[in-house]
Amino acid sequence: MAKEIPSQRKTTQPLLPIKAVLKEDASYNVFPSFSVNSEIFVRFDSLADQISGYKTIVIDGFGGVLWNNFRQQLNATLLEKKKNVRWYNIDSCLKYSDEINKIIGPNLNGDDPVFGKKYLGELSDFFDSEKLQELQPDASADISIVYGTGASLANWQGFLVYVDVPKNEIQYRMRAGATRNIGCTTSLPYSQIYKRLYFIEWPVLNLHKERLLPKIDLIVDEQRIDEITWMQGDDFRAGMDLMLESPIRARPWFEAGVWGGDWMKNHIEDLNQDEVNYAWSFELITPENGIVLEGNNNLLEVSFDFLMFRDNKKVLGKAADRFGNDFPIRFDYLDTFDGGNLSVQCHPRPDYIKENFGESFTQDETYYILDCEDDAEVYLGFQNDIDPEEFKNALIESQEKAEEIDILKYVQKFKASKHDLFLIPNGTIHASGKNNMVLEISSTPYIFTFKMYDWVRPGLDGKPRPINIDHGFKNVYFDRKGERVADEFISKQNVAKEFSNGRKMSLSTHEEHFYAVDRYEFTGEIEIETLGQCHICMLVEGDIAEVSSGKTSQNFKYGETFVIPANVPKYKINHKSDKKAFVVVSYVKDSWC
Repeated sequence: MAKEIPSQRKTTQPLLPIKAVLKEDASYNVFPSFSVNSEIFVRFDSLADQISGYKTIVIDGFGGVLWNNFRQQLNATLLEKKKNVRWYNIDSCLKYSDEINKIIGPNLNGDDPVFGKKYLGELSDFFDSEKLQELQPDASADISIVYGTGASLANWQGFLVYVDVPKNEIQYRMRAGATRNIGCTTSLPYSQIYKRLYFIEWPVLNLHKERLLPKIDLIVDEQRIDEITWMQGDDFRAGMDLMLESPIRARPWFEAGVWGGDWMKNHIEDLNQDEVNYAWSFELITPENGIVLEGNNNLLEVSFDFLMFRDNKKVLGKAADRFGNDFPIRFDYLDTFDGGNLSVQCHPRPDYIKENFGESFTQDETYYILDCEDDAEVYLGFQNDIDPEEFKNALIESQEKAEEIDILKYVQKFKASKHDLFLIPNGTIHASGKNNMVLEISSTPYIFTFKMYDWVRPGLDGKPRPINIDHGFKNVYFDRKGERVADEFISKQNVAKEFSNGRKMSLSTHEEHFYAVDRYEFTGEIEIETLGQCHICMLVEGDIAEVSSGKTSQNFKYGETFVIPANVPKYKINHKSDKKAFVVVSYVKDSWC
């Protein structure tokens, strides 16, 4: 295991190991990887061996890389090779912090703790063009290296190294104060740090990364700051091309929350049992997940975005024209086993999210009940006699006086049973109750939750959680009430097709959901056609499923999310047990492409 420096990351979660983790049994693997036919190298000395013959080198990378440490370690190994190296920090070409704040200020919505608006500019907006032009290699040095996030903007003609770091590690480092937002010279509350990442930095850095992908000579995974892994750029691109023909699984990551439970603690043995709880698993939220490549038993993680940049049509098929590089569907876990209720909430309507937050599509959700206790329930829709003004006044008074209200006076509650699917299109009041293990199958936007009632409780940090009554009342539909809720917002599960060893169930989604949900119930082996759509899948009943397409196959366990790119015309699922398997499959409806 790589050496950790506690001050550099604030989390209970372990680093991705250097060596591949293989699990032959049916237990969930928190470190999945994809085997590629290429070598992955380890440590700074091997990187120095590779680059020491080049006179001009550009080392670019994502925001959140610990650049000082990276430079010091690489420089030490180059000095051992008797190389005279001249280093240029691209940060010297950044605009002043006040100027950057002025540029991005309109997108930050002041001190709002959650919401900003997506910035539509480019990374170059943060840099002084005259300073970039003045930055030139030193002809007298053995090696000139320009490094840092945005180094390619110096327009040097040189060997290009790109350094990536996972989004979860970026956040752990930000929480520890080990790194800051681009061009920021002051310490910010974590909510403001994340808001700036989500709405400003990640969009411009992804655009920059996409442009560099065809040119990258070496790709580096920097998350283990003393034992990096890296691979040749051509090998990296070839590895992704292999992924686009195969079943793949993103690397999940896990977070605690005020309502979090212990289902994941009890079912996923490799999770840190000292964590207070686990509220979420980012099973497949592609803006924040990574994919892990394995070569000669070494692991290298990069962002899932790279697959989209490589060929979004091979990933999404028919849906690519509409969604481009935005992966449309997410799978994540909401664990309330022995935990608490989620906040009573709704999500923005399509026009509202586009106008106010800059998102091209909204946060339409469903709750698939993977597991639950006998007393599990879901809050969904309004009571038939709902009085909007009375409800609003009750919420405001509760907030002002820190007093609980009888939420059932206003909101309905339904019993939850295993394999139920609750439909939560935008504008629908809802919450998961305690003792549910929810597989949330949703459109990808994932932070746009308007909490209207949160049971008068602080967050894990002891501070009040943000309540968004005004946003909520501008988006919630009060006509989603009474008997209409059970008729329209709880999925009807119908047999779509029967075959000799099982059946295909169609789980109806709402007309506002752009995605469909099916469930295959079978023994032995089945074959599924993608019909030009990307399939997002999970084994929700069973032990181990061998999933194969063409000449490639991988095993996926109970509760693990996997993706079948649209480029794969058909795939087989073989359940390695005599028991019946259930596999949930979601994909974009043809009518929404």
